Amino acid sequence: MSVAHPEAKARIIGEYQCSVGDTGSSSVQIALLTHRIRHLTEHLKTHKKDFHTAYGLKKLVSQRRKLMKYYKRTDLAAYQALIARLELRDIR
Repeated sequence: MSVAHPEAKARIIGEYQCSVGDTGSSSVQIALLTHRIRHLTEHLKTHKKDFHTAYGLKKLVSQRRKLMKYYKRTDLAAYQALIARLELRDIR
């Protein structure tokens, strides 16, 4: 299901929020970007020549990497728990 669906987005926010009403913390943003990245990756497996989506995907990956770099620098324990939960690799 795409993140464009409000119920999918609300579910992800509810799962990763730090407190009630939290929609903008790093953990929530990283989780939302990860969901979008996985959705676009599946799309590109069937539509290999969709270059506009590939460009957008690269931008999303870059944005997520920057957020992860910040989150790792500010709260290492929470960062490690988040990447384990999302099944992501550690950034360099």
